[in-house]
Amino acid sequence: MPDTDFGSILLRLARAAIAHRLGLGPAPAGPEDPRLHEKGATFITLLKDGELRGCIGSLRRSRELGEDVIANAVAAAMEDTRFGPLGTDEFSAITIEVSVLSEPEFLDFFGEEELLAQLRPGEDGLIIFSGCRSATFLPQVWDQLPEPRQFLAALKHKAGLPMDREVVELMAARYHVQKWKETEQEAS
Repeated sequence: MPDTDFGSILLRLARAAIAHRLGLGPAPAGPEDPRLHEKGATFITLLKDGELRGCIGSLRRSRELGEDVIANAVAAAMEDTRFGPLGTDEFSAITIEVSVLSEPEFLDFFGEEELLAQLRPGEDGLIIFSGCRSATFLPQVWDQLPEPRQFLAALKHKAGLPMDREVVELMAARYHVQKWKETEQEAS
């Protein structure tokens, strides 16, 4: 069960980081919560009118959780190549979601059928690797792609791999997330 108080801290930190980057507020400062200083990996998802407006994150726990939230919030707002940078006029219209990732667990499988059999729709985030190509989907993507074969095909497409045929030397790891999403009152 996600800690709602800690989730509120992370959401406020992400919103403050974006506001600061847009020149709408002071530099973000989180409370002195020791969990913000632990190593962590996060994804920050921005939604506008219920549609994706930006999503950037970290798969590895390479910096403190608070730093990771700040960096990924700004990157989701300004650097997601699928969208232009977030404008000040859009700031109050976005809803922020923070996902904190567990340590990825590599899956042992021989062939994609065995991989598909191990996937837990709605629970697993998935990272796939093949040579220099890789991609990930958060567990939330299962809402749009609920069938494992469809989920894997779309993830292969995201990685630039052929969707309709088995990929040789495919590796995969799964992870879980704790996630928190702003309410409409928090977003405005």
